[in-house]
Amino acid sequence: MPARLIADHLARRLGQPFIVEPRPGAGGALGVQAVLQAGDGHSLVFTTSSVATLPALQRNPGFDPLHDLLPVTLVSEVPLALLSRPDWPVRDFGTFLQRAHGGAPAFSFASSGAGSTTHLAGELLKARAGIELLHVPYRGAGQAVGALLAGDTDLLITGLIEALPHVKEGRMRAIAVTSAARSPALPDTPAVAEAVPGYEVPIWYAVLAPRGTPPEVVDLLAAEMAPLRAGTPLAVRMEASGATLLLDGPAPLARRLEREVALWKQILPSAGIRPE
Repeated sequence: MPARLIADHLARRLGQPFIVEPRPGAGGALGVQAVLQAGDGHSLVFTTSSVATLPALQRNPGFDPLHDLLPVTLVSEVPLALLSRPDWPVRDFGTFLQRAHGGAPAFSFASSGAGSTTHLAGELLKARAGIELLHVPYRGAGQAVGALLAGDTDLLITGLIEALPHVKEGRMRAIAVTSAARSPALPDTPAVAEAVPGYEVPIWYAVLAPRGTPPEVVDLLAAEMAPLRAGTPLAVRMEASGATLLLDGPAPLARRLEREVALWKQILPSAGIRPE
């Protein structure tokens, strides 16, 4: 995703270097902890929607996203896709829901791992639609894609960016997308929300700052990123991959964090997923 492109843009606009330092591990918690521990007033977090799931998945992720971090801006979001093989007899989302409600053995779905956004999207679908699905976790999106293509699972939930090449080449069929509305990249594929009102689980990317960062700095960063929204190479690149560039400032990110932290704390225990 566009962390380096945004860093280069800010460096040009503000006349000072922005260094991107990857810190993977613990579902993203290690990167957030590193920024909070730096305490230098010059470190930011570029993270994914996993920051909102960590309080429900980990007993002590080392921070509270609602109290230790200040929203700067949502950067982009990309839907997940619910996918099947072309030869699977259930050809559309409406029929899938009917069959899933019909008392037949539960359909299985592959995800990129237990606790991943792709896994949680399936759990939310089960809860909101009142259906049973068998979750089959794999180590990463590549293995999950391979499992569906090999016929090891009925369905796959993965990011639209990973799904599009397979759909366009006819190796997979898109049953639905998890954004609130249809994706321009797959206009004939319904959103889950058309049949399950209120359902929405995109993967989103965001910039946050440590609590204590001056408000004027937060506002300056958000304002300097906003011009990237439309008509730029970054916006074109995002659209081509099925993503939407947002860069709409602190308030939308604050609302999304509050909503999703509460959502996953409610949904995960009901799905039998306990924090570790």
